[in-house]
Amino acid sequence: MLIAQGFRPSRSTKVRAVLLAGLFIICLFFCSFNHGTIVSADTSTGVLPLQPIIDSAREGDLITLAPGAYSGPVRLDKRVTINGNGEAILLHTAKDEQAAVLITADSVRLENLKIQQNNDGEAAAVRVEADRVTLKGLVIHSAGYGILLREADSGVISDNTISWFIPTGEAPGTRGTGIDLYNSHGAVIRGNDIAYLRDGIYLENSRNTVVDQNKLTYLRYGVHCMYINGSKVTNNTGEYNITGAMVMGVTGVVVSGNSFRKQSRNVHSQGILLYDVRNSAIINNRVEGNRVGIYMQQSSDNKLQQNLVLRNYIGVQFENAEGNRFERNGFVANVIEAQATGSRDNEMNGNYWDAFGGLDLTGDGVSDLKYAINPFYQQLVAGNAAYQLFFQSPGMTFLSDMYTGGSAGWSTDSAPLMQLEAGTVSPDQAAGGQGTVMVAGWLLLFLSVITIIYLGVLRL
Repeated sequence: MLIAQGFRPSRSTKVRAVLLAGLFIICLFFCSFNHGTIVSADTSTGVLPLQPIIDSAREGDLITLAPGAYSGPVRLDKRVTINGNGEAILLHTAKDEQAAVLITADSVRLENLKIQQNNDGEAAAVRVEADRVTLKGLVIHSAGYGILLREADSGVISDNTISWFIPTGEAPGTRGTGIDLYNSHGAVIRGNDIAYLRDGIYLENSRNTVVDQNKLTYLRYGVHCMYINGSKVTNNTGEYNITGAMVMGVTGVVVSGNSFRKQSRNVHSQGILLYDVRNSAIINNRVEGNRVGIYMQQSSDNKLQQNLVLRNYIGVQFENAEGNRFERNGFVANVIEAQATGSRDNEMNGNYWDAFGGLDLTGDGVSDLKYAINPFYQQLVAGNAAYQLFFQSPGMTFLSDMYTGGSAGWSTDSAPLMQLEAGTVSPDQAAGGQGTVMVAGWLLLFLSVITIIYLGVLRL
């Protein structure tokens, strides 16, 4: 029987093993160094200044912050990535106009960091003055502005939460804008949640910008656009703002797939406001429960298609808007479906108006009668606002039907649809708006009867 003998490595074998282990450790060191991972010191003992950590980093490094509080302001003048893992917070409490984070280097990434900016006025939580900067997953509470981009192209601003902040024991200051771009082209602004500021997203002179899938609530303008040719405003949700989207002075812009609801807190509230808009497409938007669903002024050569205008006080309002194509939109349960003044040569064709009693003799689903927008009530109220008290009264309806002066110039749907396209709105939603109007009418009637009876009893 053979018995295996224990193996004893030679001295040379041991030397080779030690050398290989050392070489492996050196490789690991250089790999980690090139990856650029810097983990900050523990901040459990207090607030740690963040700028020294940034200063010690090299170009291309990843700075991973430990949980805790850090003090600002900070300046990023080299290409680095800062990740707060959702548990690090940057505090900026100094009373000055500095941003909590100022980015001046291209291709910086700032991710998953909480930022509290205590200064109001023009101070911002994050100010970007460089190209290709990514801001993602930030939670910003600002007494002033949220994110500012100035002369900064190709930025990505995604999945951030930005809201107004009042420092403890201080009076409310001036609300700034959530995301504010000036002369910054090609940006992508997607998936952000912005509330309780002045404007949600403000774009000026910033071409080819994409504003997509943002949630915008309790603001003046959810999206405020000026001179942003070639841009897209798509799939955003706005509620309880003064105006959902204000689009001004643009050419070649797409406004599509948005939902703007309950913009009615102001006498000038609109779901979508289009002013001086040219050659643009407003398609497949839902405007519901606003004072005015879509308001278009001094705009021409635009295409408005497949929008659902539901339960607004005024569905669509044209003022000095000419040469626009308006087709296959649905108007359901609006108090006033449409108003138009000084607006000629608009091509209206194939829209659905639920208050229009059409006549379809051929059975093709299209009315053989045209639907003309009568401007009588709008002109009457413009001359004397008190006439609003007689809205939809029998006398007002009779006078409106009798008014035909200048009807050749009225905006007219030449082929209105007899039914709303399938799937656009459910019967319950359509009945909901009419039910609300009906309940309000019955309530007013009840109060009138009670008042008459009460006054009669007093006289007795």
